[in-house]
Amino acid sequence: MPLTITRSYEQYATAAAVVEELGNAGFSDSDISVIGHREDHEDSNAGEGAGIGAGVGGAAGLLAGLGMIAIPGIGPVVAAGWLAATAAGAAAGAAAGGIIGAMTSAGVDERDAHVYAESVRRGGSVVSLRTAEERAPEAEAIMDRATPIDMAVRRADYEREGWTQFDANATPYVRPGI
Repeated sequence: MPLTITRSYEQYATAAAVVEELGNAGFSDSDISVIGHREDHEDSNAGEGAGIGAGVGGAAGLLAGLGMIAIPGIGPVVAAGWLAATAAGAAAGAAAGGIIGAMTSAGVDERDAHVYAESVRRGGSVVSLRTAEERAPEAEAIMDRATPIDMAVRRADYEREGWTQFDANATPYVRPGI
């Protein structure tokens, strides 16, 4: 039975490095997804990437298939892979639940999905991988070497601010001091 392993990273560059390392380890591009804020990517094309994900792969690699999508409550992000395609379809009205629905339908615990979505809303990036159970320890080792966000600590931080769950109707988040 396939498992979904998801990690969140503060910086897009870290998430991209994890995606590349997963690919180098032989995980298929069709099983890897990334959604996040890439500091050097222009936001003017938000919405163009609604069809990304299904055909991404081959020699070009997953990261070459990055597109821009707008996710309710998050805004424009760069994204590629199956999770991005599901979230884009949900954002376009093809499915209910947006990014939360995309994650939970892939097996991510709903409570965790809210924290992952909020971390992207606040400028982070998420990498998600579908893999066979026997390859899960290898995948987790690759993803954890990049020092992902500790989601229990992050949830507690958000809750101290009064946050209860991801809100797809929220206004874009502005980091303090920006």
